Formats: sequence, structure tokens, C-alpha cells
Amino acid sequence: MILTSYHTDAGIKLGIKTGRGILDVAAAAAATGLKCPASPDEVYAQGNEALAALLALADAADDAALYLNEADLSYAPAVPNPGKILCVGLNYQKHAAESGMAPPAEPVLFSKFNNTIAAPNEDIPLQADWKTVDYESELGVVMGARARNVSVDEALDAVFGYCNMNDLSERDLQMRSGQWLLGKTLDKFLPLGPYVVTADEIPDPQSLAIKGWLNGELRQDSNTADMIFSVAEVIAYASRIMTLEPGDIISTGTPEGVILGMDPRVWLKPGDEYIVEVEGLGKLANRMVEA
Repeated sequence: MILTSYHTDAGIKLGIKTGRGILDVAAAAAATGLKCPASPDEVYAQGNEALAALLALADAADDAALYLNEADLSYAPAVPNPGKILCVGLNYQKHAAESGMAPPAEPVLFSKFNNTIAAPNEDIPLQADWKTVDYESELGVVMGARARNVSVDEALDAVFGYCNMNDLSERDLQMRSGQWLLGKTLDKFLPLGPYVVTADEIPDPQSLAIKGWLNGELRQDSNTADMIFSVAEVIAYASRIMTLEPGDIISTGTPEGVILGMDPRVWLKPGDEYIVEVEGLGKLANRMVEA
């Protein structure tokens, strides 16, 4: 199942992408009388427990009026109000090499906050004094069940689905104080979407092509098989430190091809567009603009 979130005059709504268009979940629940979580916040708070009701609703919704033309929609962030936002640094072999850093012995975890969340096609504001802004194509994980001290073998059972993410970074701020908070938590610096694809549609998150284009030029071209720590290993590791909850999201690291690893380095500037595509998850495009 493929879910999306989109803006309306009444707020952000949840849709299911189908061959007939985008099913308006709230309208379909009202029309069919089926009990179903109808908003993105309700679905991601329930996580995997919401899946059966969503599938039943999609099967029952046969009125063509319940389906919307996706081209007419204004995307919202695929997960508009995540719980915890965890990110993994230096999690691809070739990216660690291009950054001049040794592969880490354990996952390098850091956090972002909800101010960083942005939608597909949303402009990303850059302040004039941010001179070293970089892109990072990443596979995003949406948690669907509580996970505490889970094993690697059980970790993927707690996943609701996957999405594209762009872990935008301001490198000078990132490196300024020895920890990465400043350079990672700027407003709109974690676009995600346009879809959350449920885990049953992505049987192996370690075999996905991951790409990124700057103004149409292919910059990142790799595969999640190059991760140092797999999605399951990251979840298991994090769950030994903290309880992961439905609606938490994890950005699992970026492959090689970032500006930080280039010579010369030509950083992102207003007018630039970056597109992220993880196999099976659609494309996430955002343009940089003056703040």
C-alpha cells in the first residue's frame, strides 16, 4: 500500500495511491461507514495496527468520486508530525571514504526536530550566511510498532513503511562545535515523501537503488546494500538506547556523491533543485530559495 499526505482547506489529509487515483481516506470512511483512522496523525500513531482497516477501506471504496487526481494535489510531508526523528551519520562505506573518515564501529546517531520537516516540492529557505549547504539522499524508515531491545532478526517487524528523505546539512555549522545539531536542524532541512510505502511492498530494504540529481545532473548513484549498518541493525541498536514508537522516523544515512566529498566544492545556492529517488518510493524534489 502506498500512502500520501496532502494539503486541503480543511487541513492535511491522508490518501491511498491506487490505479484509480488517490483515495481520500476520510471521505471514503464516511461514505462506507467503515471504522478507519482517517488522518495521517491517526494512522502513524497507530502504526501497523492501522493497516488492516486501511486495506479494508481501499477494497470497499468503489465510488469514483472518492478518488482524486494526484496531479491536482499539493503534497504535505509524508509524515507530517513525526515523533522522534533519528538520523544515522557515515552509514555508507563509500560516503565514509569520500568524507575522509573511518567507518564507524557503531551507528552514529543524531537527531533532528520537527521544524526540519518539509513537503515534496516545498521551497527550502537558505539564509545568506549559510555558505556550505549540502544534499543527502536517504532511505527513510517509519516505525509502526513499539520497539525496545529488539533483536536484529525482529527489528523489521516493527517497521510501518519507507520513504525518501533529504538530510540537508549546513557543513560549517555541522562541524563548528564537535556535534552536528546546528548544521542539521535548520528549518525545512528534512524534506520527506511524496509517499510512505508500507513494508510489505519493500521486502528487502538492503537492495534498493538510491539516487540524487542536482539540477538534472546525477550526483548520487548507489544502493542500500552499501550501508555499513543495515536498517534492522540500526533499529535494534537504537532500541537498546531508547524506546521507539509508532510514528518515529529514521533517516538511515547517505551514499557517496555529496558536495562535502568533492573538489572543488560548489555548495547549494538559491535556485538549485535536488531530487531524491529511492527505488520504489517515488521522487522527492525541492528547490532552494533565498530565506
